[in-house]
Amino acid sequence: MGLAKYIIRRAIYMVPLIIGISLVSFLVMYAAGDPIQLATAGNPSITEAQRQFLREYYGLNDPIPVQYLRWLDHFIHGDFGKSLYGGRPVNEIISSLVWETAKLQLISILLAFFISIPAGVYSAVKQRSAADYTVSSVAIFGISVPVFWFGIVLILVFSYYLGWLPSAGAHGAPYLWPVFGIKNEFLDELAHLVLPVTVLTFANLAYNVRLLRAGMLEVLRQDYILAARASGIPERKILYKYALKNAITPLLTLLGLSIGTMLAGAPVTETVFSWPGLGRAYVTASLRLDFPLIMGITMIITIMILIANLVTDLVYAWVDPRVTID
Repeated sequence: MGLAKYIIRRAIYMVPLIIGISLVSFLVMYAAGDPIQLATAGNPSITEAQRQFLREYYGLNDPIPVQYLRWLDHFIHGDFGKSLYGGRPVNEIISSLVWETAKLQLISILLAFFISIPAGVYSAVKQRSAADYTVSSVAIFGISVPVFWFGIVLILVFSYYLGWLPSAGAHGAPYLWPVFGIKNEFLDELAHLVLPVTVLTFANLAYNVRLLRAGMLEVLRQDYILAARASGIPERKILYKYALKNAITPLLTLLGLSIGTMLAGAPVTETVFSWPGLGRAYVTASLRLDFPLIMGITMIITIMILIANLVTDLVYAWVDPRVTID
């Protein structure tokens, strides 16, 4: 099957998946009860007449199937509706936050991916050595340590005690954070990125290293690797051209899933560092029961995951010729 036909077929398969996920998400949210009643329960100044007005405004008096079909029609036309808080369009909220989340996540994902390759390969080659135990211990620590705890420790050390880095937000304007005595917007943005990127990179790196190490250990025991060594091929070429190419497939899967869920943000990390991203907005919307915003972010995440899975399959076929597109 040609590449174009394969992509078109996969895109067609995505449509019922997106509709199914949207329907389940819609029903689960509305199963909790009246959105307006739940969202305004903590505000005694809201009258029943005002609640009724809001229900009419958001079309919540219609039957659930009618509400869903109306939402689906708006979604197809790129309209996620308006937030229950302030009436701001959900599209506008998402577009204002998506770059901050993408920037934070993409940097940490790529850093973790490229650092994990030499670390995982070296750990596998030096199996049961001091270096292997060190890398494995750090990886296990990264998997085990709670993200929120690690973030708070970094804030205490580098922000509170040392005062080297800002503890919250993505920008310091109008008061720019000085880096080596220099104040400009780029360095200010870089300073705000360091701590949250460190937390996310460390967490991703731990999984990547363990996964690649296990894959390399399995591949290095294969007969063709032993034959390559016996034929005098340089060890570096064996490791990075033959062994790594076959061991990296699981890591590519994890990378694809990470990029797919990238726009979901890292809710815990974004909350700890008060990062203005989609993850933090998702948490806030869930606590406020802001259903239009929850649905909007959910669908963006769904579409990104499906696209990432498609791209990952295509990369598989490119990396490993044994994998065929069918």
